[in-house]
Amino acid sequence: MNKSARLVVLISGNGSNLQAILDACQSGELPAGVVAVISNQVDAYGLSRARKAGVPAIHTAALADESRRAYDARLADEVARFQPDHVILAGWMRLLTLAFLDRFPGRVINLHPALPGTFPGTHAIQRAYAAWQRGEIDRTGVMVHLVPNESVDDGPVLATQEIFFQAEESLEQFEARLHAAEHRLLVDALKMVLNT
Repeated sequence: MNKSARLVVLISGNGSNLQAILDACQSGELPAGVVAVISNQVDAYGLSRARKAGVPAIHTAALADESRRAYDARLADEVARFQPDHVILAGWMRLLTLAFLDRFPGRVINLHPALPGTFPGTHAIQRAYAAWQRGEIDRTGVMVHLVPNESVDDGPVLATQEIFFQAEESLEQFEARLHAAEHRLLVDALKMVLNT
């Protein structure tokens, strides 16, 4: 069992899933510590969450005319400085190339608000909600998976949870329920990974 795994968390926004990880590390539920939080967005609220928790909060933006591979190589150098056991994509809104992924084989874990094989890419929650409103589906879900290559939301699955839509539910109400499920599933999946 890994008593003190080193986690680097990549975020692009609010960081509520980051907060779930920070809380689980603080309480001892996760045998780990977040050693750095990196965002591609300077105004990501998750950076404030990191600072409040005493964790290095780093903004690493793409430079003008920088290729995806060049950015990812530079991002990988930044992440590698913290010697992570795992890199967690918790609301990271950029597709990573092999220039990044090959540096951390088998150690990049992504959270995606859809079930395997459904709604890959951005706006998954909104697209699932629209499909439900059209009568095409009665549920969606959340998954945590490894990111071995450049496929979008398509790596080996670590954990999933189905979430059924509820009659008369607004998109905002559904999003709140889904985000609560994300927080729990992400922590549970990380606990499983770290305890094996």
